[in-house]
Amino acid sequence: MDSLKVLIVDDSPIISRKLTMMVELLGYKVVKTAATGTEAIAAYRACLPDVVTMDITMPDMDGIEATRRIMAEFPDAKIVMVTSHGQEKMVLDALKAGAKGYVLKPFDGNKVSEAIQKACKRVVLKDKLPADAPAEGGAKPAAPQVSG
Repeated sequence: MDSLKVLIVDDSPIISRKLTMMVELLGYKVVKTAATGTEAIAAYRACLPDVVTMDITMPDMDGIEATRRIMAEFPDAKIVMVTSHGQEKMVLDALKAGAKGYVLKPFDGNKVSEAIQKACKRVVLKDKLPADAPAEGGAKPAAPQVSG
């Protein structure tokens, strides 16, 4: 069984390591990490991950612009924004740019797992999700999700 391939994008090495550990504990494979929007675009092209966790505020190019550019080149990309409280307008901008959901910091494994599953549920084959993943419709939303 192939596990979900995840690209983690965050300029904070601490957050990047924490997300990597959580994602791997959930049974997914972190194929690459990136610290800027420009690195995120190059990393996406290089590894074509199943899902991306994308920080919003980064040097060089923010996560919203990186999302916009990835979605322009790869319309089926699944991107989950990772953000802090108080960035609601930026979250809405990211969703308009093509992000499939978001996770608020501080986050836990359940919230990360649910956001990844929600972003992927329509396109990823069930054999790529961990065996203990809730069945379709069985997941409870961990945080309010905004669609747009």
